[in-house]
Amino acid sequence: MATMFSVGSGSAFLFHSTGLSLVTKGPLLQLKRPLSAKSVASLGTETSVSPAVQTFWKWMQEEGVISSKTPVKAAVVPEGLGLIALKDISRNEVVLQVPKRLWINPDAVAASEIGNVCSGLKPWLAVALFLIRERSRDDSRWKHYFSILPQETDSTIYWSEEELSELQGTQLLKTTLSVKEYVKNEFLRLEEEIILPNKKLFPSPITLDDFFWAFGILRSRAFSRLRNENLVVIPLADLINHSARVTTEDHAQEVKGPAGLFSWDYLFSLRSPLSLKAGDQVYIQYDLKKSNAELALDYGFIEPNPDRNAYTLTLGISESDPFFDDKLDIAESNGFGETAYFDIFYNCPLPPGLLPYLRLVALGGTDAFLLESLFRNSIWGHLELSVSRDNEELICRVVREACKSALSGYPTTIEEV
Repeated sequence: MATMFSVGSGSAFLFHSTGLSLVTKGPLLQLKRPLSAKSVASLGTETSVSPAVQTFWKWMQEEGVISSKTPVKAAVVPEGLGLIALKDISRNEVVLQVPKRLWINPDAVAASEIGNVCSGLKPWLAVALFLIRERSRDDSRWKHYFSILPQETDSTIYWSEEELSELQGTQLLKTTLSVKEYVKNEFLRLEEEIILPNKKLFPSPITLDDFFWAFGILRSRAFSRLRNENLVVIPLADLINHSARVTTEDHAQEVKGPAGLFSWDYLFSLRSPLSLKAGDQVYIQYDLKKSNAELALDYGFIEPNPDRNAYTLTLGISESDPFFDDKLDIAESNGFGETAYFDIFYNCPLPPGLLPYLRLVALGGTDAFLLESLFRNSIWGHLELSVSRDNEELICRVVREACKSALSGYPTTIEEV
């Protein structure tokens, strides 16, 4: 019966699926490329920004985004590049506003020369192609913005094979490799269907490295919580770094306001979630729900907070299960599917739905009567509680074996670390 019960330690991940992963609780100081723990760091001695950043800042001034009233400036900070306060800033005070005409989003793609050929693509693929094409153009509106973007981030998708080998056994390694394979396959498909048939629109060669660059930019810099905006890159706003001290995510909103001398537009308005003194760095919270492994994959850092440590348990209803159709119907009626992902966080209660789903996929034998249509509307409530001793023993046994299998992937034990 256990063979009908699918439990895995892998995870599916991308822009619209669940993901990730386990970051070990032990220190990561032995890594050749450490996953630095983010915190509020001292700025120390100020270093001048590069000429490219100075040119970008001038462009922001010409666009009316930066003025003498802007309370922040670009600066070299421990994280690389960031924004620091020019004066004392109150909590919830607006620190910057960027007009929609400067946003890079699916609307910008649709209005461009490649809009028609990208119309049927997933939004992130269309924006990725747009980023690559605009970066290669000398006359791009965003050319000064592209000049300050990094060639790569600290995300694990850019790690070498030697560096990745030090993550052996973790879900982060498995997820990183699966994401890299996914991105490669998406590029090859785009190359065949969009890029090569439209060489006039894409005159400059586009490589897999270019595509990984765009993917990394979107994963690390795109905002997704604006009204009607699920994927948008906003120059200047993306210079703001993350801090674990910030415990809210309501710092950004879309407002209508002046966007120039005689124009009005939608603006990305960002407020400081913390009270700041002149010289302090401006921080925001990137995402309260992300695990440390998701932070590592997206940004290349983790937090020292153990509550960020998570493991994704992947459960599935086996197609060989004689009750497959009934179980799938019940799962779908309660918001799940043939496969379900549950993020288990360190020192936290089990996620809602985990135990009912486990009991559902393990149902069989004398317990199978619960799958009859008579109980269809009430079975999930029954599954919130123990069904039978046999059912509980089965799920415990299978989960225990899955945990042993996952732990066996590590090259050392906890005692040996």
